[in-house]
Amino acid sequence: MASKHLFFFASILVFSAVSVLAEENHGLVMDYYKDTCPQAEDIIREQVKLLYKRHKNTAFSWLRNIFHDCFVESCDASLLLDSTRRMLSEKETDRSFGMRNFRYIETIKEAVERECPGVVSCADILVLSGRDGIVALGGPHIPLKTGRRDGRKSRADILEQHLPDHNESMSVVLERFANIGINTPGVVALLGSHSVGRTHCVKLVHRLYPEVDPQLNPSHVPHMLKKCPDPIPDPKAVQYVRNDRGTPMILDNNYYRNILDNKGLMLVDHQLATDKRTKPYVKKMAKSQDYFFKEFSRAIAILSENNPLTGTKGEIRKQCNLANKLH
Repeated sequence: MASKHLFFFASILVFSAVSVLAEENHGLVMDYYKDTCPQAEDIIREQVKLLYKRHKNTAFSWLRNIFHDCFVESCDASLLLDSTRRMLSEKETDRSFGMRNFRYIETIKEAVERECPGVVSCADILVLSGRDGIVALGGPHIPLKTGRRDGRKSRADILEQHLPDHNESMSVVLERFANIGINTPGVVALLGSHSVGRTHCVKLVHRLYPEVDPQLNPSHVPHMLKKCPDPIPDPKAVQYVRNDRGTPMILDNNYYRNILDNKGLMLVDHQLATDKRTKPYVKKMAKSQDYFFKEFSRAIAILSENNPLTGTKGEIRKQCNLANKLH
């Protein structure tokens, strides 16, 4: 009889431990689709490779998607929703300026749907394509949990409350990241995403006109002026500066050496290299790519687990740009 009581008590403890663990992980687990769609992650990975081979800039877009979707209250693919008569899309706000390639998320979704209809969420596709895009750019492979479900509404109306801007003070930037559990070295590492891709002149001209920002490295200014010759650039024109002229297609720690040399394009880059709270980590990442990758991986994992919809919340969209009720 005593052994039965002990077994029962041990079972309760195990069940409680599992419940607590699930709660701590927000309902997300590794390899969530192993039984319902075992090929899901392989399909996403293959699609990312194919699309990257055809369109190199897709990898930048997938990396940006994680930041712009998961930072705004929930990692639920709200970013991907189109505008409706009643709802403005996050994609169409000023803060999403320059984001593109959303149609390729649909390409990946269609490939997954052919294998497992109605099983894999757009939120998980968004996160996993970002993970695989990081690898395509020469970054680390980051094990990420899955099990997210899709939201039904855009969060355009609260986007400004959550998403830090490139012109805001470092105090505001650090506070916004801290609100979702990312500490200072994590912030420094995530901004290392500026190692790849490009910055549109719209976001740079205030540092060039009417006078050049004296904090910019003088050797870098002629190139910026050549790429951004208009004080008021046309938002529809393709005018931009590569974030890192040395290795523009590789996610590496060259970004940190650049900003320590006053070659950061945006104000947030300059602040990162000069603020006493962040500069020590910038120096450490400039010296060690392994350290950069370690902190980057940890921060991406935290960001990807920001308040996801799991269990019976949300839905599994049929198309990533439309909530199911609109079909």
